Amino acid sequence: MTEPDAGELMQEDPPRCYRHPDRETYVSCTRCGRPICAECMRPAAVGFHCPDEVAEARRTVRQPRTALGGRIGGRREATMTLIGINVLVFIIMVASGAGFFDSGISKLFAEFALVPDRVGFRNSDGSVTVFQGVAHGDYYRLVTSQFLHFGIVHLGLNMFVLALVGPQLEQVLGRLRFVTLYLLAGIGGGVATYAFGSTSEIAAGASGAIFGLFGAYYAIARRFRADTGPIVLTIVINVVFSLSVPHIDIRAHLGGLVTGAVLGAVLAYAPRERRDAFHLAGFAAMILILAAITAARTAALT
Repeated sequence: MTEPDAGELMQEDPPRCYRHPDRETYVSCTRCGRPICAECMRPAAVGFHCPDEVAEARRTVRQPRTALGGRIGGRREATMTLIGINVLVFIIMVASGAGFFDSGISKLFAEFALVPDRVGFRNSDGSVTVFQGVAHGDYYRLVTSQFLHFGIVHLGLNMFVLALVGPQLEQVLGRLRFVTLYLLAGIGGGVATYAFGSTSEIAAGASGAIFGLFGAYYAIARRFRADTGPIVLTIVINVVFSLSVPHIDIRAHLGGLVTGAVLGAVLAYAPRERRDAFHLAGFAAMILILAAITAARTAALT
């Protein structure tokens, strides 16, 4: 057997990146040993890892979670998404003719607002379009109305509070629980308006959902013996403000507050070993309660 000379050794092809075969490299992944180029290098405690090993590590390493199921250090995509949806809907409504600064509504607005029984909308040609409400089967209004707002001030106040409270609850609860809580609290506010309000008024706004976050925040803080003084003061100020300013639907605020507080207690006091099943049962029970109240009101109106 003969040894290769230096010329033969120099003619060997240099290593090439396993993801980019056209790129030469002398750096290898410290976990799998495959050659990687500068674009594929992921800094590690020792050397560099390739993208596949980094992705595998993310799948296999368990993320630390809070006592209620949220991810510690998790992002706040759900809160930002909810704010984005509300802003986008507001832009669409303004483009359709709804008021930017005032509480003027458009035909499209009336199509998705909370209308208990029926309401008439005067068209530009003088004719009137009559919209049937929840009592006539338009139950979707209990959901869609919480994404509508009467003017930029109404929207701005609700989104400002959501940006303050939402991220904290989202981190503690996790995205799915947080969004479910938000929607059910908003529906709870709508159901309270429908059950105890006038049959001819148009209602809208995320205030029921926002008050629901207040209620849930209080219940969770109480469970873990955190300081509840600030959230109690916030609730009192907002209730007083709702009672003192005309045309604010206090029923929606209180309905959302109660719904959120009950769900917050369910989330906070669930036994740890059966947490997910307990949370699911609590959400389902709240849906049934709200559905029963809605059905009773519908029967009374029809």
